[in-house]
Amino acid sequence: MNSRPFTLAPLLIMALLAGLTYWLNQFILADGKPRAMRHDPDYIISNFNVRRFDSNGQLQHSLIADKMTHYPDDDTSIVVNPHLINHRQPQTDIFAQQALVGKESKEVDFINDVRVVRQGTAAKPIATVMETRLLKVFPDDETAYTLTPATITQGKSVVQGSHLEVNNKTGISVLHGRVTGTLYRN
Repeated sequence: MNSRPFTLAPLLIMALLAGLTYWLNQFILADGKPRAMRHDPDYIISNFNVRRFDSNGQLQHSLIADKMTHYPDDDTSIVVNPHLINHRQPQTDIFAQQALVGKESKEVDFINDVRVVRQGTAAKPIATVMETRLLKVFPDDETAYTLTPATITQGKSVVQGSHLEVNNKTGISVLHGRVTGTLYRN
């Protein structure tokens, strides 16, 4: 018997696999460049509430919204009518028409009609409200900033500036640029 065809079979299978691999590589690479992934959503969620806890199991912050659309190509999500709640005392709430959540939720861009409400305390029972058009928030660090004009209101007192930095841990907000305001005493 002739065993030559049986010895060539593995070589033919290897050649076929090499050719298939080359064809798939050429299919994926167009002109030597990787093809861009399409910016199509992989999932859409309606009426959701996401909670994040710290390493001790304490509730850190929550994100509630009407709708979220996630895009796998850049791992971002577009959120409609977001409401971010920071549960540190005093509680801080952030509202907007839309938000863009970046990779791993490390930063959130709140867009259009952004309103930040820092609840009052026993020492200062009046809530502080900050309004702007855009706000970049870093939820884990509890910091935020905007390069657009911002207005801070506490009771009848109103202060405005060209851009703003906020640190929720310290409770300090810093307005930059030309700052104007009207302050009322108790």
